[in-house]
Amino acid sequence: MSSGVIKWVYAFVDRPKDRFAQAHTFWTAVTGTRRSPFRGEDDQFVTLLPEGADAFLKAQAVEGSGGAHLDFAVDDVVAKAREAVALGATPVFAEEGLEVLRSPGGQLFCVVTWEGERVRPEPLAAPDGTTSRLDQVCLDVPPAVWEAEKAFWPAFTGWSARPGSRPEFHLVEPSAQLPIRILLQRLDAGTAGAHLDFSCSYPDADRVRHERLGAETVWRGPHWIVMRDPAGGTYCLTIRDPETGGLPRAR
Repeated sequence: MSSGVIKWVYAFVDRPKDRFAQAHTFWTAVTGTRRSPFRGEDDQFVTLLPEGADAFLKAQAVEGSGGAHLDFAVDDVVAKAREAVALGATPVFAEEGLEVLRSPGGQLFCVVTWEGERVRPEPLAAPDGTTSRLDQVCLDVPPAVWEAEKAFWPAFTGWSARPGSRPEFHLVEPSAQLPIRILLQRLDAGTAGAHLDFSCSYPDADRVRHERLGAETVWRGPHWIVMRDPAGGTYCLTIRDPETGGLPRAR
């Protein structure tokens, strides 16, 4: 039996220290949020605050090239971290109210104390009427640990899991009240990583808006556009419905 229900989820934008200002400026603009005061010994943390709802996105200055990670908010941090270890995770760091762990496939994530967050922001509406929502963290999984990751994340979160729209995708989905879901993407080769995904009613409209704010287009997939932000991190604009998170029905 699970030792703790996940009450909230935060996605983290992890970007290099020397480009952190470009990163948090850009992500504040594309999500329609405002910055909290900076935190940490080196002002390395900031929360992006939406209007009329609870925050679910933070940015962090890191060593190296960065990427993304998830924070899971629960009532009992120690018990939930112990559960993760029993499922195959490895402890990395712990202090009161925070435990950093690594999944069986090498993904860093955190278990943190729930602070009453419960209101998910609405999709962001652009002036042209299109909408978007940052609603997914994609975990890039090397083939050797694919089965281990597919087993770990549903077990740890208690969320439902199902195959995605393509053979290399597997979804781990929470209830509709939580702001972020997980997409597992099997790589052909390479090392574990993570990036953020937007659901967009019209991805090309968001592509233009993001480019005007300093991003660049990298590549187009069947249902997504790979982008690079001004701090060098990649993310995707997908053709999913910002209300439901699902692909649009065929007409």
